[in-house]
Amino acid sequence: MSKKMLIETIAQQKGVTKVEAGRIVDDFIEGVTSVLKNGEEVSIVGFGKFEVKATKARKGRNPSTGKEISIAASKRPVFKAGKALKDAVK
Repeated sequence: MSKKMLIETIAQQKGVTKVEAGRIVDDFIEGVTSVLKNGEEVSIVGFGKFEVKATKARKGRNPSTGKEISIAASKRPVFKAGKALKDAVK
């Protein structure tokens, strides 16, 4: 499902305009992004948890040349599905 399709679905289900539904989706994305930038997590009971995981610097290989390369440490956003979401998908 694309963002556009999500907005259309929310608009239909909640009886709001696509513009209002788009603002809701954008606000949600902006809110989650803002919290993750601060190193905090977003937990939605039954749905899941968004958090930031740190990766250590490590050695890797260039798949084209086979040469060893250094991969810098970084942070990445991750999502862990909650029990209710896992059960719904089964």
